[in-house]
Amino acid sequence: MKRKIVFYGLLLCAMITQAQTARKFTINLTEDGKANMVGFLPEKPTGRAIVGVPGGGYSVLSNTHEGTLASDWLNKRGIAYFVVNYRMPKGDRTIPIGDVEKVMRMVRDSAEVWKVNPHDLGIMGFSAGGHLASVISTLSDFDARPDFSILFYPVISMDERVSHKWSCQNFLSKEGQKNPELVRKYSTNNAVRRHLTPPAIIITASDDPLVNPITNGLTYYKAMHDAGNECAYYSYPTGNHGFGFGPWFKYHNQMLTDLGNWLDYRPSPKADAIKVACIGNSITDGHGIDFAPANGYPAQLQKLLGEDYLVKNFGVSARTMLNKGDFPYMNEMAWKDAVAFKPDVVIIKLGTNDSKPENWQYNAEFKQDLKQMITTLRPDLLKPAKKGKKNKKTVVKNEGPQIFLCTPIKAFKPSWNISEEVIVNNIIPIQQEVAKEYNIEVIDLHTLFGEDQETMQDDGIHPNGKGVQKMAKIIADAITIEH
Repeated sequence: MKRKIVFYGLLLCAMITQAQTARKFTINLTEDGKANMVGFLPEKPTGRAIVGVPGGGYSVLSNTHEGTLASDWLNKRGIAYFVVNYRMPKGDRTIPIGDVEKVMRMVRDSAEVWKVNPHDLGIMGFSAGGHLASVISTLSDFDARPDFSILFYPVISMDERVSHKWSCQNFLSKEGQKNPELVRKYSTNNAVRRHLTPPAIIITASDDPLVNPITNGLTYYKAMHDAGNECAYYSYPTGNHGFGFGPWFKYHNQMLTDLGNWLDYRPSPKADAIKVACIGNSITDGHGIDFAPANGYPAQLQKLLGEDYLVKNFGVSARTMLNKGDFPYMNEMAWKDAVAFKPDVVIIKLGTNDSKPENWQYNAEFKQDLKQMITTLRPDLLKPAKKGKKNKKTVVKNEGPQIFLCTPIKAFKPSWNISEEVIVNNIIPIQQEVAKEYNIEVIDLHTLFGEDQETMQDDGIHPNGKGVQKMAKIIADAITIEH
């Protein structure tokens, strides 16, 4: 009798799984099959997808309760799931990193076939897999980086004195452990970047004896919080280490509810949304605005434009257009990401910091550096215009995003040596000249933003909460007129 009950129970589980999972398949990542990906496509896809990265101390793979066991729960929610059975590093960290990056790119490249939204792809890692997921989230190129991260009791530090010794040694090698720069680089709390590191949820147990949550998961949370990035941290009273999606975990149901709520409240951008890249300095970055990623002008712009648009903030404080300035924007990871984003619309707001005497001494190169930025975004502007007959008028084919060039807002005070005189008499005229040459739009923030000091912070340079809303409205109006 007991055997029959067990048999029917297993049969029922199989039927439920089959009802939620429309297709299961395996793809080899290497010719020898030592690395592969197991995909679980839901019967009713929402477009959201997650790449699973099992743990195992970088020596084995715990790919059941920290891998395939999550498939049914995720598929029921309409989420496609892809488990990476990656190769062990054995001291060569590029091996597991390469395997996971390959899957991230594969899922995005196959988005249409697998009914996945390429802008709603997350990563979920456990223990050492949590470290690997955090490496992909912080250090990988834009096209392999996830849109959100789920980190179960993650190894974050590569310092074996405060982390899981074997994960550290297996990933970096024993020799690598002796290299402070390498340890620091791959302790991923040090790699978190404002705006660029995706939102995360961290799930741990307070009594974890293997991976200290205070020196690992909590350090990542602090780095995210300090950057103003979205991050949630759930620490359950007990659970030891390695509970994953196992039903034996005392707080299993609560954990699923917490994770499910976090996923449910995450916005899912439209797969065909018009992509808007906001490039700029501290005014774009959101200096002085509490939790700027959620409240700065690009975030306000997203609210105004609505779900048909996907706005991303690529602002970095103190940056210059000048490549010989003290902090050139085009040397930044944000610039590389902005180009890789392949935007449909670009808002460029740089020039304020260029007006400083220490930067403007290179003024002869400002025009050329501005043109370099524009033509990198629009290589077609370097080519002869393609002409054709259409109502007897010249037709120029655009092969890149629509660019809006913003003039700097008024500098009410000479804070940080910023010069209003240089902005008005030099920078704005050059911007207008280049915009005319390339036939791109100018948003005259210097005029339209006005001279209301109630919209400014005390430094007279950065807009306050009221000011960023005003800025966003001006830019939104310009974009929607064109679209």
